[in-house]
Amino acid sequence: MATTLLDGIGLLVTNDPALGDGSPLGEISGAAMIADSGGQVLWVGPAPAAPSADSRIDLDGRCVVPGFVDSHAHLVFAGDRSGEFAARMAGTPYAAGGIRTTVAATRAAPDELLGLNLARLVRELRRQGTTTVEIKSGYGLTVTDEARALALAAEHTDETTYLGAHVVPAEYESDPAAYVDLVTGPMLDACAPYARWIDVFCETGAFDADAARAVLTAGLGRGLGARVHANQLGPGPGVQLACELGAASADHCTFLDDADVAALAGSGTVATLLPGVEFSTRSPYPDARRLLAAGVTVALATDCNPGSSFTSSMPFCVALAVREMRMTPAEALWAATAGGAAALRRTDVGRLSPGARADLAVLEAPSYVHLAYRPGVPLVADTWIGGGPF
Repeated sequence: MATTLLDGIGLLVTNDPALGDGSPLGEISGAAMIADSGGQVLWVGPAPAAPSADSRIDLDGRCVVPGFVDSHAHLVFAGDRSGEFAARMAGTPYAAGGIRTTVAATRAAPDELLGLNLARLVRELRRQGTTTVEIKSGYGLTVTDEARALALAAEHTDETTYLGAHVVPAEYESDPAAYVDLVTGPMLDACAPYARWIDVFCETGAFDADAARAVLTAGLGRGLGARVHANQLGPGPGVQLACELGAASADHCTFLDDADVAALAGSGTVATLLPGVEFSTRSPYPDARRLLAAGVTVALATDCNPGSSFTSSMPFCVALAVREMRMTPAEALWAATAGGAAALRRTDVGRLSPGARADLAVLEAPSYVHLAYRPGVPLVADTWIGGGPF
């Protein structure tokens, strides 16, 4: 295989503490990296020690970080909810029921429109340094519409999540138990072939603990991994349920008590924080410092969706995590890369060390600190996926 030397890296973040400065980020100053045409990292280290390669690219002192791993996104939808956002900014509280607006628009949209919008959003993510993205269904809520959403998502990522249990659609409002039966029966049958994960919105206004348990258990029984929207709008059973069932992640984690934090710390469940939601809904931010102090693995993700967090920018979420959730720039970058990989139970992404995928972001900056230091500035000069530019 052909090999490429990335030389002249001012600062390389490997996320391997066995490399470089020994920190969690495994930082190497004055670094170089070699990747092969198969998309794998072969070597990293100080530039003067770099082996020869078939070609060389000089990055002229730029910082290189692992590609962002966005482990929570809702990208298959139609319609616009900017009016809802404007109303929130004028004082209307956020509630889960707004999802139904997008459901109606998505059901009415042809496949071509949904596919074009999805592809546009994926390109947005890529341009901002995201190399791995999880994409959920959840705006169809019929057997046909959920299956087509996942089939479209699977064209862009292996990390597809069946979220038939997003909310109870209007036609089942008087019989939510019948909708749970649909989600765990015919809808699951149609969607499982396209999905790696199953998710549920365990929240007031969506699904209670019993319904959420039934949904997740059905998915686990079909070989899907579990994820949970948990404790976003208030205290609730979602985090405890996620930990009990061995879910890969509990997402949102805004309202936690001591038992929730202890459960996360004692489990393999990642707490995925979504600060774009709090920014867009004027809600309290999760207490990241409390989670980190307890030893919980924390990830950051965009929750890109048309209602509560219409951002595709992981750099923006990193900046929010530093400013609003009091994470250090190093903690926020780790959470947006290695943390996201942990939330997807991936070991091949979220790091830049030998054997990993050569997925990376080249920053027009000398350090990753600039992601928070210069918020809103398009610092990602290049995104590499599988050893080559996007």
